[in-house]
Amino acid sequence: MISPWDRLYTASCCLCCHVRTGTIILGIWYMLINAVVLLILLTALSDPEHYHITSAELANDLDVMDDSHMCIASAISLLMIMIAGMATYGAYKQHAAWIIPFFCYQVFDFALNTLVAISIIVYPNTIQDYLQQLPNTFPYKEEIMGMNVCLLLIVLLFIGCILAFKAYLITCVWNCYRYVSGQGTTDILVYVTTSDTTVLLPPYDDTMAVPLKHDPPPYASA
Repeated sequence: MISPWDRLYTASCCLCCHVRTGTIILGIWYMLINAVVLLILLTALSDPEHYHITSAELANDLDVMDDSHMCIASAISLLMIMIAGMATYGAYKQHAAWIIPFFCYQVFDFALNTLVAISIIVYPNTIQDYLQQLPNTFPYKEEIMGMNVCLLLIVLLFIGCILAFKAYLITCVWNCYRYVSGQGTTDILVYVTTSDTTVLLPPYDDTMAVPLKHDPPPYASA
């Protein structure tokens, strides 16, 4: 019987790319995005007077652009660059263990987005509360707040599309991990079982690399 995981396994993603190629592209994309975010944060830290946003400008009691918050965000961006780089290297060099941290991050991120969707369903007023915290200069703020049920459906549809896309990317990375792991097992010793004995056969390349202990006997014509 074929397990559900085996049914989901495929060596291609995005209709035409190999799972290794897709994982490498995804890892490079994450590195570029987080590198841009890190550059912006470091620029803001170097010139805090120019990039500082006060709580009065946000019309709430929070000061989200505090230096400590930007330092934490910078550390997270740097960590994400390292994790994405490990996944890219692991997919390129076929080291399955290097892909696991990026896969775990994807699962964690998917779980957080799922909790956000559940919280919106359980507490739909959270959208209105968030919109009220936006500055008065935010475009179409009053029109958006007046949509109510339609706004809730649009947000849920948007989050559902994001979750479906993230789940597909998780499947691609997992298939890449399985593919790389399968490639690594091709060099394992092979067991040949007969009716009463079990013989351990080494790989063909290792057998050919071993020098002969004795020269073969000379050829003699009959």
